[in-house]
Amino acid sequence: MEKKVLVAMSGGVDSSAAALLLQKQGYCCDGALLQLYRGEESAVRSARSVADGLGMKLYVFDEGERFRTCVMDRFVSEYCAGRTPNPCIDCNRCLKFGALLSRALEMGYDYLATGHYARVGFDAETGRYQLLRGRDRSKDQSYVLYQLTQQQLAHLLLPVGEFDKPTVRQQAQEAGLENADRPDSQDICFVPDGDYVSFLQSYGGVALQPGDFVDKSGAVLGRHRGLPCYTTGQGKGLGVSVGRHVYVVRKDARSNTIVLGDNEDLFTDTLTAHRVNWIAGECPADAFRCTAKTRYSQREALCTVIPHGDEMQVVFDEPQRAITAGQAVVLYDGEAVIGGGTITE
Repeated sequence: MEKKVLVAMSGGVDSSAAALLLQKQGYCCDGALLQLYRGEESAVRSARSVADGLGMKLYVFDEGERFRTCVMDRFVSEYCAGRTPNPCIDCNRCLKFGALLSRALEMGYDYLATGHYARVGFDAETGRYQLLRGRDRSKDQSYVLYQLTQQQLAHLLLPVGEFDKPTVRQQAQEAGLENADRPDSQDICFVPDGDYVSFLQSYGGVALQPGDFVDKSGAVLGRHRGLPCYTTGQGKGLGVSVGRHVYVVRKDARSNTIVLGDNEDLFTDTLTAHRVNWIAGECPADAFRCTAKTRYSQREALCTVIPHGDEMQVVFDEPQRAITAGQAVVLYDGEAVIGGGTITE
């Protein structure tokens, strides 16, 4: 019996290529686009054009309220608490693999598919699904998918994860898809100009509270414009002169201070994380060795993980630079994602 797939469409080439590849594999595909915020008209037009060209239905679902609550409001509250959130992870958890997957199954589809550069595997020995890196390491997006569960992986297809980006674009071009050469989006979708401080003020009503820049001993070095204006590791635009190059080492929301220090002060070998998701569905019983990374774009490093249910401690073999509260730490065993969580300190 022909399997039915609902493809999450964004108007970009990757999700369009996902639909194309699945059709070639014999799946019956339809598309779905989530309307999340203002200014998505071009994405809707592009997705509709691709859907028409591939002979698919296109559903457009208004999830603006859920997006505001789960993603935009949390983005504001995390920055106000002195942390640096990753809204793409929140969107994947709440919208794409939460609301949209549930809707797909309720509508009678067997699978949801997206254009993420990652892969779904199945370990016959353990009887569990796996989240695997994309074949193209330069485009691998498994980092932002670490919150996937066994139930979600069982109903998820990630076809572009088997290819590199040039091949995906080539297949889209050969099929005549109108967005084959569309540039990749680089910014947070609801902050397209990258000015997240203005967004916090205009959308979140955040009033910046100036405070003190201090050194490690607590001595005042100058004044900052407000915690949301800075991020861990930042070394430019600080507006202080202390006779040497200094960096943001830590933000303290309770005292509204920002600790500045030298580059070596940014390195630490230990972090704690909460809201941990274990891909296998259960927390490991003992400490274990693996690799981990604390930012999307960095390489993973060797570490020891000490699990505690939905919390964990990660101890790196070598100190890591600018580990940032609010970002994700993601664990790997070779090609497979073990799990991950939100860094607390």
